[in-house]
Amino acid sequence: MALPSVMVLPLLVVVAAGLYYIYNEVMQFMSKSLVCNKVVVITDAVSGVGTECAHLFHKGGARLILCGSSWDKLESLFNYLTDDADPRETFAPKLVILDFSDMDSMEDVVAEVLECYGCVDVLICNSSMKLKALVQSVSLQLDRNVMDINYFGPSTLAKGVLPTMISRRSGHIMLINSIQGRLAVPFRSSYAASKHAAQAFFDCLRAEVEDYGIVVSTISHTFINASESPPVEGPAPKQNPLAAFITSLLTRGVRPSVLASEIMQTVNRKRKEVVLAHPIPRVALYLRSLLPSFLFAVLAAGVKDSVLDEKMQ
Repeated sequence: MALPSVMVLPLLVVVAAGLYYIYNEVMQFMSKSLVCNKVVVITDAVSGVGTECAHLFHKGGARLILCGSSWDKLESLFNYLTDDADPRETFAPKLVILDFSDMDSMEDVVAEVLECYGCVDVLICNSSMKLKALVQSVSLQLDRNVMDINYFGPSTLAKGVLPTMISRRSGHIMLINSIQGRLAVPFRSSYAASKHAAQAFFDCLRAEVEDYGIVVSTISHTFINASESPPVEGPAPKQNPLAAFITSLLTRGVRPSVLASEIMQTVNRKRKEVVLAHPIPRVALYLRSLLPSFLFAVLAAGVKDSVLDEKMQ
């Protein structure tokens, strides 16, 4: 007997949901098996994204090297990962102090990282320093600090582990960047400049090491949200409706758990470039190439409204 037509759509929805669930379960199982025994380095492992990544890769059986600037926080993360872990299925993480603001220590850090297991299979460059300010209010020293943490640090670390990857003709280097490495918005000049520089460096690196079997990936995301709701950075200035709408969507964040899952999938599928953003930021990226004058006008209008609002207060 044929099904009533009113039941066809709900049935299709149930079937689609079931297939999607099975697909996710299979991908999670494959994720665990693909990273098993791999040496994975995570910088800024004590951040929200770093902790989520450490949890996923540790469950998958990776040999983790966790880097951070605070030994106490690294030890806390170590305890969090190992307290309930099965030592027959997981490896106790190695801990390395790493502070990209101290570039003079990078040679020793690279040596310590390589000493842990003798090689690196996956390098995840997760560190980032954010800054929101007018161009004229940012000092040269602050500019340099942002560039050290967001550009010179990750690029130097990548150069440090590259020789062992080339000799083994395998490896994966990943930059957790920002959509502002491809699209700059007002009041974030230093941050956007450092992210653009990092994007360019890893794009060049990708082409240069492809023949050695080394994968280079970049993930461009919007801002990180520790909670479900978008972060608030003080009272919002009045803007024209279109500028306010675009700005709000450009700054809408992603949760650390979502980004960590994307990182795991990128490692497993060897993707070269991922944009993790809502539709409007994606549209803005196309406008930057196809209709730059329109995008510039919208962003400039938002700045004018912000300045006007400050004068009236």
